[in-house]
Amino acid sequence: MTTRTAAKYGEPGLSVVVTQLMKGVLYRDVHESQWNQLLQLQANVRDYVGVIGLTVVVDEAEGYAYLRSRPDLEDEDGPAIPRLIPRRALSFHVSLLLALLRKKLIEFDASGGDTKLVLTREQIVEMMRVFLPEGSNEVRLVDQIDSHIGKVVELGFLRRIKDTDGHYEVRRIIKAFVDGQWLAEFDQRLAEYAVELRGDDHEET
Repeated sequence: MTTRTAAKYGEPGLSVVVTQLMKGVLYRDVHESQWNQLLQLQANVRDYVGVIGLTVVVDEAEGYAYLRSRPDLEDEDGPAIPRLIPRRALSFHVSLLLALLRKKLIEFDASGGDTKLVLTREQIVEMMRVFLPEGSNEVRLVDQIDSHIGKVVELGFLRRIKDTDGHYEVRRIIKAFVDGQWLAEFDQRLAEYAVELRGDDHEET
């Protein structure tokens, strides 16, 4: 490493920004100091994480940034660098919840309301109930949905709002993972979800 490169990587705040990104999504409204540092050092951050096969995605309009594996590592002929950001296999029900939350965010943005979409636990349960078989055990159904909500919180797409009775903010990073192509086929996918969910229920009974 040259003296110039070392000095570049020694910029104040660079290690703090990279460490936060390694932990998960960096949000403007949660990590204000690190966010401002990221905007100032964005080129340096890209160079730094690029050495280990990563790239940083920054959405200034929505106020979030995250790390992902470099696109060229997806190619079979690309360099043999181990994947540091693993792909996560999501369960069918968690995928459904993500889809419903994404559609809800689109409707919310179209209404021109506040910048933050907040849903109650009861609203989320009702969103999913539509796609579950009628006559399901109520207690079991709600417990299962609570489990799915917890997983989505763990993934960072929902955030529990402190000092509230079951209120959740839909984090805008969900837009980066449920893309436009997926949404173009949304109605068809929901129909498939409904059929599969009912099929799963019959198999369990």
